Amino acid sequence: YRRQEMEKRFKRISQGMLSGFDIIIDTETGVNYLFCSSGYAGGLTVLLDSEGKPVITPKNELDRMD
Repeated sequence: YRRQEMEKRFKRISQGMLSGFDIIIDTETGVNYLFCSSGYAGGLTVLLDSEGKPVITPKNELDRMD
């Protein structure tokens, strides 16, 4: 993917809430990810609900985020 395609596909929804942590949503699948960064290091993981399933934002909610 090129940068423009990535920026269109993924939305950062919690920038600045906690220093070094962001929630990112894949707009094609609705899957939520937690991104953590510190200095030159970082990590990305799928957010899970209480049953261990991926947190998925419904399409209608994604449309309201624009």
